[in-house]
Amino acid sequence: MITALLVANRGEIACRIFRTCRDLGITTVAVYSDADADALHVREADLAVRLPGTAPADTYLRGDLVVAAALAAGADAVHPGYGFLSENAAFAAAVQDAGLVWVGPPVKAIELMASKTRAKELMAGAGVPLLDPVDPATAGEDDLPLLLKAAAGGGGRGMRIVRELDALPGELLAAAAEAASAFGDGEVFAEPYVERGRHVEVQVLADGHDTVWALGTRDCSLQRRHQKVIEEAPAPGLDEALRARLHEAATAAARAVGYRGAGTVEFLVSAGGQPYFLEMNTRLQVEHPVTEAVFGLDLVALQLRVAEGGPLPAPRPPEPSGHAVEARLYAEDPARDWQPQTGALHALEVPDAPGLRLDTGYTGGDTVGVHYDPMLAKVIAHAPTRAEAVRLLARALESARIHGPVTNRDLLVRSLRHPDFAAARLDTGFYDRHLADLTAPAPGRDPAPAALAAALAAAVRTTASGGPVPTRFGAWRNVPSGPQLKRYRSEPDGTEHEVAYRTPRSGVPEPRQQPGLRVVTATADRVTCEINGVARHFEVACHRDRVYVDTADASYTFTVLPRFTDPAAQTEPGSLLAPMPGTVVRLAEGLAAGCRVEAGQPLIWLEAMKMEHRILAPATGALTALHAAPGHQVEVGALLAVVQEDPDTAPVPTAPVPEETA
Repeated sequence: MITALLVANRGEIACRIFRTCRDLGITTVAVYSDADADALHVREADLAVRLPGTAPADTYLRGDLVVAAALAAGADAVHPGYGFLSENAAFAAAVQDAGLVWVGPPVKAIELMASKTRAKELMAGAGVPLLDPVDPATAGEDDLPLLLKAAAGGGGRGMRIVRELDALPGELLAAAAEAASAFGDGEVFAEPYVERGRHVEVQVLADGHDTVWALGTRDCSLQRRHQKVIEEAPAPGLDEALRARLHEAATAAARAVGYRGAGTVEFLVSAGGQPYFLEMNTRLQVEHPVTEAVFGLDLVALQLRVAEGGPLPAPRPPEPSGHAVEARLYAEDPARDWQPQTGALHALEVPDAPGLRLDTGYTGGDTVGVHYDPMLAKVIAHAPTRAEAVRLLARALESARIHGPVTNRDLLVRSLRHPDFAAARLDTGFYDRHLADLTAPAPGRDPAPAALAAALAAAVRTTASGGPVPTRFGAWRNVPSGPQLKRYRSEPDGTEHEVAYRTPRSGVPEPRQQPGLRVVTATADRVTCEINGVARHFEVACHRDRVYVDTADASYTFTVLPRFTDPAAQTEPGSLLAPMPGTVVRLAEGLAAGCRVEAGQPLIWLEAMKMEHRILAPATGALTALHAAPGHQVEVGALLAVVQEDPDTAPVPTAPVPEETA
C-alpha cells in the first residue's frame, strides 16, 4: 500500500493529485523550484522539497534530484503528472531502482511509445490504422501539404505545416532545432497533413490482470499552436461504427505494449470519417476530468490502485452518463499572436455550482511567472446533454472574476457560443478560420458604463478616506463640488475613456452629460446604474494603477491615466522591444551589428512559458545595434536590437510583434 506519494510536477496537476491522496489518506510530497517556493501546490502538500534553480532543466527535469527528494521525504511512490518527466523511461526506471513505486506504465511501454516513428511501426503490426509516412528527401508537390513533427515529445514543439515545397528545407531545419532544444532529440518526421481533420482520442486504463478499459472518446480539435484549448467527452457526431473502431484500435494499442495504468491513444479523424493513429501518451492527460465526469470515476485513484498491484473494479468500465466540456484558462493574449502574459494574479474566482469543477494551480494573490506553461486553470462542466454542458461552462467562465494578466477567457466564452461549435462542426482549423472574429471587439459591448463605474467607485473611496485629494489635469483642478475628471485606458485594446462627474453634498457622485443613465447606489467596490431603464451592477476592484470591473456578462480592465508612457515612445525608430519577459534562445545565422536585414526576416528567437516566438525585422535596412544574445533573460520592453530602415522601403506594419513558431 502506498502511504506517501511524491508528485514530480507542479501547478494544477500536482494539486489535483494531492486532492485524491487526501481522500485516500496518503501523505503528499511536493517538489518545487525557487520560482515556485510559494506556489499553491507547495502550500497544499504535507511535505515539500526544494529543487534549487528556476529553469525546468535545472529543477523539474532533473530526475536524480526528484528521486533524492522522494527518499529524503520518506515517500514510497512517485506520480509524474503530465509533462516534464512523465514520459521519460529512464526516470521511471530510476524511481523503481530506488525502491519506489512508479505510478505509471511499465518502462518498456514508455520506451516503445517514446518515439512517434517507432510507435507507428509498432501500431502497424497491431493493425491500428495509420497515415503513410512521407520521406522529406523525396517529397513532391503531390505530397503537399505536409506536417512535420518531432519524433520525441509533444505539446506542439517542433511541429510545422508545409504548403510550399520550397519552404520544406528551411522548415525541416527549424523544426529539428526546436525539437532538439525542447526534448534533446532533433529527429523530425513528415506525414500528410489532413485538412479539416478532427483530433479524437480514447482514454485507456489497464491493470496487471489482463483487463483493459476503453473509456469512451474525447474531442480535442479546438487547438492553438497545436495545443488543446477546449476538450469534451464523448466526441460528438461520431457514428457507433466509428466509435467501436476507435475503441478497438486503442485497446489493441494498449495490449501491444503490455500497458498498465492510465494512457491515451490519439487519432486524427478525416472529414470522411477515416481514423489515423497519431500517438499514445503514456501518462495522464490534461483533459482527463471530462472522462472522469462522464464515467463517474477518479482516474488518479485508479492509477494508484493499479500501481499497488490491484485489479480494476470490474471487467468492463461503468456506463457513461451525460456530456462534459473542459476549457483551459491561459494567461495569454489571443489577439496578439497568443503572447503569454505574466504578473500578479489578484483574483481567480469561478462560480461554484452543481456540475462545475475547477482544477487550478493558482489562487488570488499568486504571481504568474515566466518559467512555466501559461495555463492558470481548467474549468469543467458536466450536464445531461452537450448543449446544457456548453451553456453551463460558458456562463461560468463569463461570470468568473479574473483580475491580473490578460487571459483567453473571452475567447473561450465566444468559442463555446460560436455556431460552428454549437453544431459540433469541429476540426483543428477552427481558430485559423475564426480567430479574427473571436478576438474582435464584441458587438454591443460598450465599456463606457464600466469606466464610469470605476470613476464613481474611486470617488467614493477618496471621500471615505477623508479626501478628495486635489488632482490636476492640465490647467484644471478637481475640487469636491466642482466637475471631476477621470481618464482610463481599456486593456488590452488601448481605447481611452474620459469620465466627468461631480460629487454633491449627498456624497453620491453623479455623472455629467450622460442621458438615460442614473446612479442608483455607489460604494467603493460596487456601483449600480440604471441605463435606459435597466439596472446593472458593476463590481469594482482597484490594484495600484489597474481597475477591474465585473458585470453579469462582461469584465473590463482599465489603466488609470495619465501616469505611464508607452516604452516604445521613448526609443528610436526601428527599435525591437521584447514583447514579453523570456529567454533569448538563438539569433539568425550571422546576425551582428552592421549587417543587412530584410523586412519580415526572423532575427531573434525568444522563449517564454514553454513556447518559442520569432522577433521579425520591422523593415529592410541595417542592424545598427544588437543587445540580445543566446541565454540572456530579458524583461518586457527590453531593447533587443535596432534596425535603421532604408529610405526607399516600407516597414512591416505589425513589427515588432513576434510570430509564433509552435
